[in-house]
Amino acid sequence: MQPTVQILLDRPELGLRLLTPVDALAPAALDAPVAWAHSSDLADPTPFLDAEHVLLTTGTQFGADAGADDPAGFDAYVARLHDAGVAALGFGTEVIRDGTPALLIEACAKHGLPLFEVPYRVPFIRVVRTVADLNAADANARQAWAMQAQRAISLAALRPDGLGATIAELSNRLGAWVGLIDAAGTLDREAPAGGMGQPWLGEIVGEARSVLRRGQRASRVLDAGASVGDPRRVTLQTLGAGGALRGVLAIGDSPQLDSAGREVVTAVIALAGLALEQNRDLDRARGHLRSGLLRSILAGEVELAAEVADEMWGALPRTPLRVAVVDARPEHTDRLTEYLELRVDERDGRLFFGRAGDRVVVLLEQSDAALADEVAEEFEAAVGISDPIPSMQQAAAAHEQALRAVERAREQGAVVVAFEEISRQGVLAFLARTDARAVAQATLAPLTEHDASNGTALVETVRVWLEHGGQFDATAGRLGLHRHTVRSRIAQAERLLGRDLSGFHARADLWAALLAVEA
Repeated sequence: MQPTVQILLDRPELGLRLLTPVDALAPAALDAPVAWAHSSDLADPTPFLDAEHVLLTTGTQFGADAGADDPAGFDAYVARLHDAGVAALGFGTEVIRDGTPALLIEACAKHGLPLFEVPYRVPFIRVVRTVADLNAADANARQAWAMQAQRAISLAALRPDGLGATIAELSNRLGAWVGLIDAAGTLDREAPAGGMGQPWLGEIVGEARSVLRRGQRASRVLDAGASVGDPRRVTLQTLGAGGALRGVLAIGDSPQLDSAGREVVTAVIALAGLALEQNRDLDRARGHLRSGLLRSILAGEVELAAEVADEMWGALPRTPLRVAVVDARPEHTDRLTEYLELRVDERDGRLFFGRAGDRVVVLLEQSDAALADEVAEEFEAAVGISDPIPSMQQAAAAHEQALRAVERAREQGAVVVAFEEISRQGVLAFLARTDARAVAQATLAPLTEHDASNGTALVETVRVWLEHGGQFDATAGRLGLHRHTVRSRIAQAERLLGRDLSGFHARADLWAALLAVEA
């Protein structure tokens, strides 16, 4: 144990006597750790002191004549020591003065600084050596504790569930809650179980997810629960290399987290990182198997894929099912696959996914369609989802639908687009893509340029006219014009476009151009 002010007072060979009234001290003042003891009679020794130091003085700076004592001088002296974080002040008697100055006792009581009297028979060097010996013994004990803890943790890593045993052993050694948040941002393990409740756990997992999204190695301290007036300090440490993080280790506050404790935590980080990297190699192999099975399913070879999937993860999703295509940023792909693996485990199979190029294809039951929204939000991904299909044999057609839908979702950002939303717009809606827009703009250019130069509304008139099936009366009513005015505008549009709009083909082509430009 690191020496404290109280431990020094309790040493009989030192004979130190506390002079500051206990009720004038802060509750933990006597339990303050003492890093070193230093003697000085300077009027202001604070430039040479650090926090947690004990200052020893004979009072030369105050003079031998008690009648000349200045209350303001004593007060300023003690205030400087208190502000510097000095743990305690020791006054050596019978050197300059027979006793400790009363004004010094009053000033220490005022500022809450422990003041003790050092008898003449006890040289200052004995106090200094006692502090040094106690600190050395504490350092040796902490180092022995760290070695013993690292040995126990190493043995725990050899157990069948090495990672779980390592987390439990670290929690036991630190006397603190320890949690492992996996790469998908889910609490994977904790010790002790249920040791961190809400809302603290929710804040910890949320912050871990933010760190994982950034993809950079980091260590930070979080005061979880500050919003509810009960903050709990938690240290978060990423696991894995930057750009390929494997998870976050969360450690609750503990008095053991000194330099020795941090050595133990560093060892756990190394062991956990190694275990997770080994799991990653296994995940890669399973990912290749998944991709192969996905190709088989899309090729119509469902029977063999179903048998293998059932052995590895559980039965394939039940029909009716949907096919979803996820287009996520490359740096999120590994975390996305781990997230989906966890969802597979939760469902005993009945959810299948595999990588197809730079995208992830997911086969999910109709009741699981909300998973697409979760993925889009968590990974800022574009997701396209097919119509429901009654048979796995139709997976290829559903995959094609999902591809069309994800193209639309990618244009709109990190959103989910269902194929049925596109199909309701009709076949012509598929022409409203970026590569068709330039052609459409060129087709409509004579009308748009005329409108811009003359203040006319030929484009709007043509659009409404086509919407109403080429009916002049209905168009006139919609635009609030006379039907002859509408006829005149359509005729002018025909002249500018060089097209006869009385036929279906010309009207359909012009409608497609309007769709492409307005998309």
